[in-house]
Amino acid sequence: MPSVSVSRSTALVLISALLALLVLAGPRLARTGTSSAPEIVAPLEPISTPASITSHAGRAPLVVHVVGAVRRPGLYRLREGARVADAVTRAGGATRRAELAALNLAAPLVDGIQVLVPRRAVTSGATADEGEDGPGAATSGLGSKPSLATATAEELDELPGVGPVTAQKILDYRAEHGPFRSVDDLDAVPGIGPTRVEGLRDYVTP
Repeated sequence: MPSVSVSRSTALVLISALLALLVLAGPRLARTGTSSAPEIVAPLEPISTPASITSHAGRAPLVVHVVGAVRRPGLYRLREGARVADAVTRAGGATRRAELAALNLAAPLVDGIQVLVPRRAVTSGATADEGEDGPGAATSGLGSKPSLATATAEELDELPGVGPVTAQKILDYRAEHGPFRSVDDLDAVPGIGPTRVEGLRDYVTP
């Protein structure tokens, strides 16, 4: 077989061309051989506002009028869902003469309602004791109105709209100025105005 002789310069040219071909084709071959799967992006879930937050934001407080056998009658603001018992508590609680058994303390409140705490009925009458000498003297029943001239701090504290502080003021005024001649004299006691005097008129005597 005949031998092929290649000059040194020709060999260098061929080697240079081969190297250049490898340099140009290398990156393309690398990209062709490497395949990557497409990236899957999960959709974002929408952010929802809890119904409780939305409902509470638009709620207005309840306004109720508490009257009757409570320590501080008046208008009060309470949260939605409050019960009659909550209204009585906000009004200072029931007095000792309150007839709570006649009131449904678990009833839900409605805006603008009046909560009337009833008082125990005052029983009065006469009882005759038959003896050897005939009928006895009539005695009055329980539940009489307290007298401003002799009432104690505890009795005054039970009156509607009168708390321990006001009861003590009434006693201090009585000790300094003498017995009350009329219910209207309460207007002179510090902290008691004409409105409160009218509210107490049916519950006390001079």
